[in-house]
Amino acid sequence: MQNFFEFARHKTSYRQETIAGITTFLTMAYIIIVNPAILEAAGIPREPSVTATILAAAFGTIIMALYAKRPFAIAPYMSENAFIAFTVVKMLGYTWQVALGAVFIAGVLFTLLTVFKVRSWLAEAIPFSLKCSFSVGIGLFLTFIGLNEVGLVALGVPGAPVKLGDFTSPSVLLGIFGFLMVVVLMAWRVKGAIVIGIVTTTVLSILFKVTPMPEHFVSMPPDVTPILMQLDLKGALDVKFFPIVLIIFIMAFVDTVGTLIGLSMRADLLDESGNLPEIEKPMMADALATTVAPLLGTTTTGAYIESAAGIEEGGRTGFTALVVAVLFLLSLFFAPLFTIVPAHAYGIALIVIGSFMIQPITKVNFDDFTELIPAFLTVTLMIFTYNIGVGMTSGLLTYPLLKVLTGKGKDVKAGMWVLAALSLTLYIFYPHK
Repeated sequence: MQNFFEFARHKTSYRQETIAGITTFLTMAYIIIVNPAILEAAGIPREPSVTATILAAAFGTIIMALYAKRPFAIAPYMSENAFIAFTVVKMLGYTWQVALGAVFIAGVLFTLLTVFKVRSWLAEAIPFSLKCSFSVGIGLFLTFIGLNEVGLVALGVPGAPVKLGDFTSPSVLLGIFGFLMVVVLMAWRVKGAIVIGIVTTTVLSILFKVTPMPEHFVSMPPDVTPILMQLDLKGALDVKFFPIVLIIFIMAFVDTVGTLIGLSMRADLLDESGNLPEIEKPMMADALATTVAPLLGTTTTGAYIESAAGIEEGGRTGFTALVVAVLFLLSLFFAPLFTIVPAHAYGIALIVIGSFMIQPITKVNFDDFTELIPAFLTVTLMIFTYNIGVGMTSGLLTYPLLKVLTGKGKDVKAGMWVLAALSLTLYIFYPHK
């Protein structure tokens, strides 16, 4: 096992990788409850959706572990599930079966493009400054999510989008305690600091009756049959539905590329040219997962930014992902136990991780506005639109545009023009109320 995952080359161990896997799982276990809750708005039954979510995450993460051998977990994407539920189904009036058909088509396209190495060619065409901005943007995006989950930041009043949270709330106070605990432990170089902080905050939350104990710790997995293989391919292939398929494809593509590059930069897995070696392998894991997910009854899946939590704990190989996959499979029977972790407990991990992911901004050339502005737009729009895809496409669009307008068009690789064109179609076809 150590030879298979190349522990010696990555200077890691079973203990380090296991702690990393547990940490990643704890920071993303919320998806077991949140994804079905969002998709229920589209008409997908919640209980079968829980099983579909877990199986999709486990399948993709196992492929990532054993084939790609990278410490990245895979699960249904949050932005894509909301797009399917609230835009495609509730706003535009399509059925969830047709929407899942579109996800399947996107997955097949991903697989084909990965096999022919088109996706890796496009990823390598992205300039280094944008790759840095992906890492920074994802880090601050995680921080913003964490601040909201802990309650340090809340929705604002008219005229102010956000405001300071309620510092008298027990959950906020526990979140602050957990955050400080993790930071102090990390300052003392304590291994497993993040998972210690999450577990301690959860236990205290239960003791102080902020978080209720579940009625059961063990349960049989809900029957997935009502949503299994229910996708409507015929409806998804209708020419009128093409813009939706295109949007799902683009959103998932840019989310995956940005997440893989951002996480790999933090894990020091990029080569001297700023590229992820054999990037087509984690991309294939993502593509296969996206193809299988709609067959199971859930939406687009891909590499999860919460994998950064495990990377911070030293996760460097596929064994980290294997631990995550095993925990997801166990959660089929222990879902009440795994989902007891409250938002203010896993939120502290996201805040801490964000602080570690902003370092690459120092590698952006601040004296060259054609490098700085696309990176700046990527980071800021990723956070302020609460959408990784929007942030990334803004950078992919403005980079070649500014280069051409300033006489530096030769700096733009051919693949960047393809990415810019794809990014533009997102804004052209994206449906608005």
